Amino acid sequence: MLTAIPFVYHASYSQLALPRTHRFPTTKYQLLYEYALEQQLLHKSAQHIPAPINIETLYTVHCPQYVDQFLNGLLEYKAQRRIGFPWSDYLVTRTLHAVNGTVLCSQLALEYGFAVHLTGGYHHAHHDFGSGFCVFNDLIIAAKLTIDSGKADKVLIFDCDVHQGDGTATLAQRYPDIISCSIHCAQNFPSRKQHSDHDIDLNKGCSDQEYLEHVQQILPYLIRLHQPDLIIYDAGVDIHQDDDLGYFNISSQGILARDTQVISIAKSHNIPLAAVIGGGYSRNEAELTHRHSQLLVAANELWLSKSDSSTELV
Repeated sequence: MLTAIPFVYHASYSQLALPRTHRFPTTKYQLLYEYALEQQLLHKSAQHIPAPINIETLYTVHCPQYVDQFLNGLLEYKAQRRIGFPWSDYLVTRTLHAVNGTVLCSQLALEYGFAVHLTGGYHHAHHDFGSGFCVFNDLIIAAKLTIDSGKADKVLIFDCDVHQGDGTATLAQRYPDIISCSIHCAQNFPSRKQHSDHDIDLNKGCSDQEYLEHVQQILPYLIRLHQPDLIIYDAGVDIHQDDDLGYFNISSQGILARDTQVISIAKSHNIPLAAVIGGGYSRNEAELTHRHSQLLVAANELWLSKSDSSTELV
Protein backbone atom coordinates (compact mmCIF):
# COMPACT_ATOMS: atom_id res chain seq x y z
CA MET A 1 0.00 0.00 0.00
CA LEU A 2 1.25 3.47 -0.88
CA THR A 3 2.22 5.74 2.00
CA ALA A 4 2.58 8.85 -0.19
CA ILE A 5 1.27 9.77 -3.61
CA PRO A 6 3.94 9.63 -6.33
CA PHE A 7 3.93 12.96 -8.14
CA VAL A 8 5.81 14.76 -10.89
CA TYR A 9 6.88 18.39 -10.79
CA HIS A 10 9.61 20.54 -12.37
CA ALA A 11 10.45 24.11 -11.40
CA SER A 12 10.24 25.24 -15.05
CA TYR A 13 6.44 24.88 -14.99
CA SER A 14 6.09 28.28 -13.32
CA GLN A 15 9.13 29.97 -14.82
CA LEU A 16 7.42 31.15 -17.99
CA ALA A 17 7.75 34.92 -18.40
CA LEU A 18 4.45 36.36 -19.62
CA PRO A 19 2.91 39.86 -19.68
CA ARG A 20 1.01 40.75 -16.52
CA THR A 21 -2.24 40.88 -18.48
CA HIS A 22 -1.83 37.37 -19.94
CA ARG A 23 -4.68 34.99 -19.11
CA PHE A 24 -2.49 31.94 -18.56
CA PRO A 25 -1.90 31.43 -14.79
CA THR A 26 1.74 30.39 -14.98
CA THR A 27 2.23 30.75 -11.20
CA LYS A 28 -0.39 28.15 -10.33
CA TYR A 29 1.95 25.16 -10.63
CA GLN A 30 4.46 26.40 -8.08
CA LEU A 31 1.67 27.61 -5.78
CA LEU A 32 -0.06 24.23 -5.92
CA TYR A 33 3.24 22.45 -5.31
CA GLU A 34 4.00 24.59 -2.25
CA TYR A 35 0.46 24.35 -0.91
CA ALA A 36 0.33 20.57 -1.33
CA LEU A 37 3.60 20.11 0.55
CA GLU A 38 2.54 22.52 3.29
CA GLN A 39 -0.82 20.74 3.75
CA GLN A 40 0.91 17.33 3.52
CA LEU A 41 -1.23 16.35 0.57
CA LEU A 42 2.06 15.54 -1.16
CA HIS A 43 5.44 14.67 0.29
CA LYS A 44 8.82 15.71 -1.04
CA SER A 45 10.09 12.15 -0.72
CA ALA A 46 7.59 11.04 -3.37
CA GLN A 47 8.49 13.76 -5.89
CA HIS A 48 9.85 12.77 -9.29
CA ILE A 49 11.56 15.34 -11.53
CA PRO A 50 11.27 14.76 -15.27
CA ALA A 51 14.07 15.14 -17.78
CA PRO A 52 13.31 16.84 -21.11
CA ILE A 53 11.42 14.69 -23.60
CA ASN A 54 13.54 13.12 -26.33
CA ILE A 55 13.09 15.05 -29.57
CA GLU A 56 12.85 11.83 -31.57
CA THR A 57 9.86 10.90 -29.42
CA LEU A 58 8.12 14.13 -30.40
CA TYR A 59 8.64 13.23 -34.05
CA THR A 60 6.66 10.01 -33.60
CA VAL A 61 3.47 11.97 -32.84
CA HIS A 62 4.03 15.47 -34.24
CA CYS A 63 5.15 16.78 -37.62
CA PRO A 64 8.99 16.98 -37.51
CA GLN A 65 8.94 20.34 -39.31
CA TYR A 66 6.58 21.79 -36.72
CA VAL A 67 8.68 20.37 -33.88
CA ASP A 68 11.90 21.84 -35.28
CA GLN A 69 10.33 25.23 -35.97
CA PHE A 70 9.09 25.45 -32.40
CA LEU A 71 12.36 24.35 -30.84
CA ASN A 72 14.37 26.84 -32.90
CA GLY A 73 12.03 29.79 -32.54
CA LEU A 74 11.05 29.74 -36.21
CA LEU A 75 7.28 29.51 -35.92
CA GLU A 76 5.40 32.22 -37.77
CA TYR A 77 3.66 34.83 -35.66
CA LYS A 78 0.25 33.42 -36.61
CA ALA A 79 1.27 29.98 -35.33
CA GLN A 80 2.59 31.47 -32.07
CA ARG A 81 -0.61 33.42 -31.64
CA ARG A 82 -2.67 30.27 -32.11
CA ILE A 83 -0.70 28.62 -29.32
CA GLY A 84 -1.19 31.69 -27.16
CA PHE A 85 2.40 32.14 -25.95
CA PRO A 86 5.23 34.30 -27.24
CA TRP A 87 8.21 32.10 -28.06
CA SER A 88 11.11 32.00 -25.61
CA ASP A 89 13.80 29.65 -24.36
CA TYR A 90 11.78 29.39 -21.14
CA LEU A 91 8.79 28.13 -23.12
CA VAL A 92 10.92 25.46 -24.82
CA THR A 93 12.40 24.30 -21.52
CA ARG A 94 9.01 24.21 -19.85
CA THR A 95 7.38 22.37 -22.74
CA LEU A 96 9.99 19.63 -23.01
CA HIS A 97 9.95 18.91 -19.28
CA ALA A 98 6.15 19.11 -19.00
CA VAL A 99 5.50 16.68 -21.84
CA ASN A 100 7.93 14.16 -20.39
CA GLY A 101 6.36 14.75 -17.00
CA THR A 102 3.15 13.15 -18.20
CA VAL A 103 5.13 10.25 -19.63
CA LEU A 104 6.82 9.81 -16.24
CA CYS A 105 3.48 10.14 -14.44
CA SER A 106 2.08 7.33 -16.57
CA GLN A 107 5.07 5.12 -15.78
CA LEU A 108 4.65 5.80 -12.06
CA ALA A 109 0.94 5.00 -12.24
CA LEU A 110 1.70 1.64 -13.82
CA GLU A 111 4.22 0.94 -11.07
CA TYR A 112 2.26 2.19 -8.06
CA GLY A 113 -1.35 2.25 -9.23
CA PHE A 114 -1.73 6.03 -9.06
CA ALA A 115 0.34 9.14 -9.76
CA VAL A 116 -0.22 12.86 -10.26
CA HIS A 117 1.44 15.37 -12.58
CA LEU A 118 1.28 18.99 -11.40
CA THR A 119 0.74 20.24 -14.95
CA GLY A 120 -0.23 18.52 -18.21
CA GLY A 121 -3.35 18.04 -20.25
CA TYR A 122 -2.19 19.76 -23.45
CA HIS A 123 -5.13 18.43 -25.39
CA HIS A 124 -5.42 21.21 -28.02
CA ALA A 125 -2.07 20.31 -29.64
CA HIS A 126 -2.54 18.72 -33.07
CA HIS A 127 -0.14 16.86 -35.35
CA ASP A 128 1.36 19.94 -37.00
CA PHE A 129 0.24 22.91 -34.93
CA GLY A 130 -0.35 24.01 -31.36
CA SER A 131 -3.41 25.77 -29.98
CA GLY A 132 -5.00 27.00 -26.78
CA PHE A 133 -1.82 27.11 -24.63
CA CYS A 134 -0.82 23.63 -25.87
CA VAL A 135 2.36 23.02 -27.89
CA PHE A 136 2.73 19.22 -27.93
CA ASN A 137 0.09 16.69 -26.90
CA ASP A 138 1.46 15.09 -23.75
CA LEU A 139 -1.59 12.84 -23.34
CA ILE A 140 -1.18 11.13 -26.70
CA ILE A 141 2.62 10.96 -26.38
CA ALA A 142 2.38 9.32 -22.94
CA ALA A 143 -0.28 6.88 -24.10
CA LYS A 144 1.64 5.91 -27.25
CA LEU A 145 4.92 5.41 -25.38
CA THR A 146 3.16 3.25 -22.81
CA ILE A 147 1.74 1.02 -25.54
CA ASP A 148 4.94 0.96 -27.61
CA SER A 149 6.94 -0.10 -24.55
CA GLY A 150 4.67 -3.11 -24.07
CA LYS A 151 3.48 -1.94 -20.66
CA ALA A 152 -0.11 -1.61 -21.84
CA ASP A 153 -2.21 -2.87 -24.71
CA LYS A 154 -4.82 -0.14 -24.49
CA VAL A 155 -4.94 3.31 -22.87
CA LEU A 156 -8.01 5.42 -22.11
CA ILE A 157 -7.64 9.20 -22.07
CA PHE A 158 -10.48 10.48 -19.88
CA ASP A 159 -10.62 14.23 -20.39
CA CYS A 160 -12.74 16.26 -17.97
CA ASP A 161 -11.40 19.70 -18.89
CA VAL A 162 -14.24 22.10 -19.78
CA HIS A 163 -12.83 22.49 -23.30
CA GLN A 164 -13.02 19.66 -25.81
CA GLY A 165 -9.73 17.83 -26.32
CA ASP A 166 -9.78 18.46 -30.07
CA GLY A 167 -6.08 17.76 -30.61
CA THR A 168 -6.33 14.53 -28.65
CA ALA A 169 -9.38 13.56 -30.71
CA THR A 170 -7.62 13.99 -34.07
CA LEU A 171 -4.37 12.35 -32.95
CA ALA A 172 -6.09 9.38 -31.28
CA GLN A 173 -7.69 8.51 -34.62
CA ARG A 174 -4.21 7.39 -35.74
CA TYR A 175 -3.87 4.91 -32.89
CA PRO A 176 -6.67 2.34 -32.43
CA ASP A 177 -5.38 1.33 -28.98
CA ILE A 178 -5.67 4.87 -27.61
CA ILE A 179 -9.28 5.62 -26.65
CA SER A 180 -10.24 9.28 -26.29
CA CYS A 181 -13.19 10.52 -24.23
CA SER A 182 -13.95 14.20 -23.71
CA ILE A 183 -16.60 15.59 -21.36
CA HIS A 184 -16.85 19.29 -22.18
CA CYS A 185 -18.99 22.37 -22.67
CA ALA A 186 -20.62 22.35 -26.10
CA GLN A 187 -20.59 26.16 -26.35
CA ASN A 188 -16.96 26.68 -25.32
CA PHE A 189 -13.58 26.64 -27.11
CA PRO A 190 -12.80 25.24 -29.62
CA SER A 191 -15.63 26.48 -31.80
CA ARG A 192 -15.05 23.63 -34.26
CA LYS A 193 -15.22 20.37 -32.35
CA GLN A 194 -13.44 17.21 -33.52
CA HIS A 195 -14.59 13.61 -33.11
CA SER A 196 -13.27 11.82 -30.04
CA ASP A 197 -14.02 8.15 -29.65
CA HIS A 198 -16.57 9.31 -27.09
CA ASP A 199 -17.78 12.91 -26.75
CA ILE A 200 -20.09 14.11 -23.98
CA ASP A 201 -21.32 17.60 -24.92
CA LEU A 202 -22.88 19.40 -21.98
CA ASN A 203 -24.54 22.81 -22.15
CA LYS A 204 -23.62 26.08 -20.46
CA GLY A 205 -24.68 26.24 -16.84
CA CYS A 206 -24.32 22.49 -16.28
CA SER A 207 -24.90 21.73 -12.58
CA ASP A 208 -23.06 19.49 -10.15
CA GLN A 209 -25.75 16.80 -10.26
CA GLU A 210 -25.98 16.62 -14.05
CA TYR A 211 -22.21 16.60 -14.49
CA LEU A 212 -21.56 13.95 -11.85
CA GLU A 213 -24.28 11.70 -13.23
CA HIS A 214 -22.54 11.71 -16.61
CA VAL A 215 -19.14 10.90 -15.10
CA GLN A 216 -20.62 8.10 -13.00
CA GLN A 217 -22.27 6.56 -16.05
CA ILE A 218 -19.65 6.98 -18.75
CA LEU A 219 -16.41 5.92 -17.03
CA PRO A 220 -17.57 2.42 -15.91
CA TYR A 221 -19.11 1.98 -19.37
CA LEU A 222 -15.81 2.85 -21.07
CA ILE A 223 -13.93 0.46 -18.81
CA ARG A 224 -16.30 -2.39 -19.63
CA LEU A 225 -16.25 -1.59 -23.35
CA HIS A 226 -12.52 -1.01 -23.87
CA GLN A 227 -10.84 -2.73 -20.88
CA PRO A 228 -7.92 -0.28 -20.72
CA ASP A 229 -4.68 -1.12 -18.94
CA LEU A 230 -4.13 2.54 -17.99
CA ILE A 231 -6.34 5.61 -17.61
CA ILE A 232 -4.83 9.04 -18.18
CA TYR A 233 -7.16 11.47 -16.43
CA ASP A 234 -7.26 15.18 -17.31
CA ALA A 235 -8.65 16.69 -14.11
CA GLY A 236 -9.22 20.23 -15.40
CA VAL A 237 -10.87 22.57 -12.91
CA ASP A 238 -12.04 25.08 -15.52
CA ILE A 239 -15.44 23.43 -15.05
CA HIS A 240 -15.74 25.60 -11.89
CA GLN A 241 -18.56 28.14 -11.76
CA ASP A 242 -16.09 31.00 -11.20
CA ASP A 243 -13.49 29.99 -13.77
CA ASP A 244 -12.51 32.80 -16.14
CA LEU A 245 -12.76 30.57 -19.23
CA GLY A 246 -15.45 28.09 -18.26
CA TYR A 247 -19.23 28.18 -18.67
CA PHE A 248 -20.31 25.46 -16.27
CA ASN A 249 -21.91 25.94 -12.86
CA ILE A 250 -19.83 23.38 -10.95
CA SER A 251 -18.93 24.07 -7.32
CA SER A 252 -15.70 23.25 -5.52
CA GLN A 253 -17.58 20.41 -3.83
CA GLY A 254 -18.57 19.21 -7.30
CA ILE A 255 -14.92 19.12 -8.38
CA LEU A 256 -14.02 17.07 -5.31
CA ALA A 257 -16.92 14.72 -5.98
CA ARG A 258 -15.84 14.28 -9.62
CA ASP A 259 -12.24 13.52 -8.68
CA THR A 260 -13.47 11.14 -5.99
CA GLN A 261 -15.64 9.34 -8.53
CA VAL A 262 -12.89 8.94 -11.10
CA ILE A 263 -10.28 7.75 -8.61
CA SER A 264 -12.72 5.40 -6.91
CA ILE A 265 -13.92 3.84 -10.17
CA ALA A 266 -10.36 3.30 -11.42
CA LYS A 267 -9.30 1.80 -8.11
CA SER A 268 -12.31 -0.51 -7.86
CA HIS A 269 -11.47 -1.88 -11.32
CA ASN A 270 -7.74 -2.18 -10.47
CA ILE A 271 -6.75 0.08 -13.35
CA PRO A 272 -3.71 2.34 -12.88
CA LEU A 273 -4.62 6.03 -13.01
CA ALA A 274 -2.26 8.80 -14.13
CA ALA A 275 -3.81 12.19 -13.32
CA VAL A 276 -2.76 15.54 -14.79
CA ILE A 277 -4.19 18.75 -13.36
CA GLY A 278 -5.34 20.26 -16.66
CA GLY A 279 -6.90 23.68 -17.15
CA GLY A 280 -7.99 26.20 -14.57
CA TYR A 281 -8.08 29.99 -14.96
CA SER A 282 -8.57 32.63 -12.30
CA ARG A 283 -6.94 35.86 -11.16
CA ASN A 284 -7.52 34.68 -7.59
CA GLU A 285 -4.49 32.45 -7.07
CA ALA A 286 -5.61 31.10 -3.69
CA GLU A 287 -8.98 29.97 -5.05
CA LEU A 288 -7.37 28.36 -8.09
CA THR A 289 -4.91 26.48 -5.89
CA HIS A 290 -7.78 25.23 -3.74
CA ARG A 291 -9.69 23.97 -6.78
CA HIS A 292 -6.72 22.02 -8.12
CA SER A 293 -5.95 20.64 -4.66
CA GLN A 294 -9.27 18.77 -4.61
CA LEU A 295 -7.66 16.10 -6.79
CA LEU A 296 -5.01 15.58 -4.12
CA VAL A 297 -7.58 15.57 -1.33
CA ALA A 298 -9.54 12.85 -3.12
CA ALA A 299 -6.38 10.85 -3.84
CA ASN A 300 -5.29 10.94 -0.21
CA GLU A 301 -8.71 9.83 1.00
CA LEU A 302 -9.09 7.03 -1.54
CA TRP A 303 -5.85 5.75 -2.98
CA LEU A 304 -3.97 5.78 0.28
CA SER A 305 -6.85 4.17 2.18
CA LYS A 306 -7.26 0.48 2.85
CA SER A 307 -7.79 -1.54 -0.30
CA ASP A 308 -11.33 -2.59 0.58
CA SER A 309 -12.63 0.97 1.11
CA SER A 310 -12.93 1.76 -2.59
CA THR A 311 -15.97 -0.42 -3.03
CA GLU A 312 -17.94 1.80 -0.69
CA LEU A 313 -17.69 4.75 -3.05
CA VAL A 314 -18.40 3.23 -6.45
